[in-house]
Amino acid sequence: MTRSVHWLIVSLLLIAAGLALVAYKHLALGYPLKPGQIEESWTAEARLVVLPEAGPVKVELSLPAVTPGLSLLRENFISRGYGLTTEADRWNRSARWAVRRASQRQLLYYSGVFYIDRGREPFAPTPAYPEIPSLSEPFDTAMQAIVDDVRRQSADIASFAAEMVARINSPSPSEEMALFLNSPEYRNNPVRIARTLLAGARIPTEQVNGFPLTQTERRARPERLLAVHNGRQWLFFDPGTGQQGLPDNFLIWWRGERPVVSVEGAELIDLSWSIRRNELGAIDLAEERATRHGAWPAAFSLLDLPVQAQTVYAVLLLVPVGGFIMVLMRNLVGLRSFGTFMPVLIALAFRETGLIGGLVLFAVVVGAGLLLRFYLERLRLLLVPRLTAVLIIVVALMVALSLLSHQLGWDVGLSVGLFPMVIMAMVIERMSIVWEERGAHEALIEAAGTAVIASLAFYMMTLEIVGHLVFVFPELLLTVLGLTLLMGRYSGYRLSELIRFRRLAREL
Repeated sequence: MTRSVHWLIVSLLLIAAGLALVAYKHLALGYPLKPGQIEESWTAEARLVVLPEAGPVKVELSLPAVTPGLSLLRENFISRGYGLTTEADRWNRSARWAVRRASQRQLLYYSGVFYIDRGREPFAPTPAYPEIPSLSEPFDTAMQAIVDDVRRQSADIASFAAEMVARINSPSPSEEMALFLNSPEYRNNPVRIARTLLAGARIPTEQVNGFPLTQTERRARPERLLAVHNGRQWLFFDPGTGQQGLPDNFLIWWRGERPVVSVEGAELIDLSWSIRRNELGAIDLAEERATRHGAWPAAFSLLDLPVQAQTVYAVLLLVPVGGFIMVLMRNLVGLRSFGTFMPVLIALAFRETGLIGGLVLFAVVVGAGLLLRFYLERLRLLLVPRLTAVLIIVVALMVALSLLSHQLGWDVGLSVGLFPMVIMAMVIERMSIVWEERGAHEALIEAAGTAVIASLAFYMMTLEIVGHLVFVFPELLLTVLGLTLLMGRYSGYRLSELIRFRRLAREL
């Protein structure tokens, strides 16, 4: 493998790795590509009112467990004077309140905050095939007739269940279906009818109870859905319309026909639910998703660092961006500057002063320092003492400008002390050497190039989206490194050379 091929492969692999990691964090975990993105979340609350009898009280409330497309962010329990225990497995959760003695009406609360999760894990285990229900006549004969008729007009379990629900909701039901619809045991309960008839075909089913999280409701009412297992996955049907599919953002609170609350030693006076829509930062939710799924960003995230460290890295990660801008300006455009990293460090200083104020201060400090540097040249000082003298002069100029700007009411001058003093001293020293060796023209060109590169780097480093991307997706540094390696062997014409020799190109 030649060096050129090796260089190209390494560069492309770095670029691809950085982009692939960013795509994974965005698509799989939901890390936002834009700053300030907001995602929806919902607070679901259950309020129980119980009136104790004489003696101990026990209250058990089923809690939301697994809901495809939703995950729990946090939850709270409010139960003054009650002991609280929770029981949970993969499929079921419950809260149990207990108190040895209570004499007046008690309020118990549960609230949970739920957010959209792209995971679609099943909400219940794979069920066994049910036994055919043993019904009394004429219900048993009617069930067999309905099952046989629906089986002839369906192709699989999904179409079988859809046809059954459609017949239950038909405005002109058959005599067999009307028998179930008019029975006191099944009246106004289409889910129970569907489950009984589907069990007659040995199709596993489940009743799902929950709430659509679509808007804020002070008195939400639970809705029932029919879940049918086709041997591979659960299918959901609206028992009232027959529409297939789990509604978007539907919170499954509990399963089955059993009551959601059981009370011992007290009377349940009221049970009410409320839903409230919230807005949370997309980054916070993405971190929660990563933690929930055990993904590596949860363990290697800058957001877990102390705030002080986050502030440092938020600036530090912008330096490679400024460095890449410098590579483009020098290798592609052909601008010249003092030193390799001086423009980037000056751009960092511009973040405190602003671009216009920073350029003015840069010109004043460098210009004044340059004049004093020429004076020092007459004293025939050695290199280290001369650099130290220039550094002292730079500090003195900064102090003088700060005091002057304060008297004039110009706040930008108060930030001059944040300039990198050593870098400014080196700029003055380098510019004076170029001035002496190659003339004032070359020195001014390099000074202008330094200012242009610093200005462009400042612009890129102050873009909110750039700061967001490199902080949330530090893997982008791999892509920046790969692009820098690609630029590292560029030996073609620079833009400044094309402009300079354009007349010669036209003649050729």
